[in-house]
Amino acid sequence: MKRTLVVGASSNPGRYSFLAVTRLAENGHDVIPLGIKNGSINGKEIITKRIDFQGIHTISLYIGPEKQAEYYDYIFSLKPKRIIFNPGTENEEFMKVAEQKGIEVAENCTLVMLSIGIF
Repeated sequence: MKRTLVVGASSNPGRYSFLAVTRLAENGHDVIPLGIKNGSINGKEIITKRIDFQGIHTISLYIGPEKQAEYYDYIFSLKPKRIIFNPGTENEEFMKVAEQKGIEVAENCTLVMLSIGIF
């Protein structure tokens, strides 16, 4: 299973990031929700500090391009194997730099990827 950091996690059940954390956990992935507000998603506490997590395979983005720049250094410091740019998070500059660093870039939807077995 892939250790996954969900950036932009929200405790609001109507948000796609909430559903992504839920489905990732249901599919047996070690999921870490990172957000800006304290809360929890099905018992998983939302982390609000940028911790140096080890072994991150995938980062699933749920923050818009206008807020991503402040996360670039942090995300690259985690040395993920893949970054998923969910709908609405696409960012050509960020994707290009990630690819130059050897990180797989996916313009896709985490929920769809899970549902069709390509996560």
